[in-house]
Amino acid sequence: MTPSRDISRLIEIMAALRTPGSGCPWDLEQDFASIAPYTLEEAYEVADAIARGDLDDLRDELGDLLLQVVFHARMAQEQGAFAFPDVVQAITEKLIRRHPHVFADASGKTAEAVKGLWDDIKAQEKAAKAARGKTEPAGALAGVPLALPALTRALKLQQKAGKVGFDWNDPRAVLAKIREEADEIEAALDAGDDAAIAGEVGDLLFAAVNLARHVDADPESALRATNSKFERRFGHIERALAARGATPARSTLDEMDALWNEAKRVEKARD
Repeated sequence: MTPSRDISRLIEIMAALRTPGSGCPWDLEQDFASIAPYTLEEAYEVADAIARGDLDDLRDELGDLLLQVVFHARMAQEQGAFAFPDVVQAITEKLIRRHPHVFADASGKTAEAVKGLWDDIKAQEKAAKAARGKTEPAGALAGVPLALPALTRALKLQQKAGKVGFDWNDPRAVLAKIREEADEIEAALDAGDDAAIAGEVGDLLFAAVNLARHVDADPESALRATNSKFERRFGHIERALAARGATPARSTLDEMDALWNEAKRVEKARD
């Protein structure tokens, strides 16, 4: 079987891999639950390629992500539930339905107006699901997937709570909450209660996400940027120590901290 630019060839390859007797034993053993972690991983690798600005990698990672869609669709087809063309039809219908300002006569000249349209249409879709007997869990926080990264899920829960008025109006109030949570961590440390410490750290992270939301910073993106900054500065420490014939493991914290501050000064000078 030869490669092709045609999506139908990818679908044929997936069918061959899942054919009992002649297919791949590993592919044949998989189900929705076993493949789901790979789907999440591929989505993260797409985001990583974008963050690095590597378009060659992005092309490859998008292919890996597309394979996940084809894999899930094939397993659904085997169960008589739906097939890949149904997935395509569902998303094209949704895009047309959710963009009446493009494909119909609704007004949506600004991003804010489009967001309002989007919210109205999603509410209509939810009502239509309820009419078909496919009701979602009740409550203002319903519909936030459990599988989301914890920071992103915290953000979406807070956004939903904010829509019904459970929110602060000032980011400084959130900052005060962060200080309160830090004090509670200190109290739990003094008490030596490991379970309480973990719980309070979770509360602190949740409050930090809330602050990010109030200053229009995406917490997942902000933490990714900080992770990259940490890697960059720690790399400076390792290179500087290597030039002295040393390693982090054979250096003191004070020595490494001084090199960390040096890395910060170098970065500021570049900026």
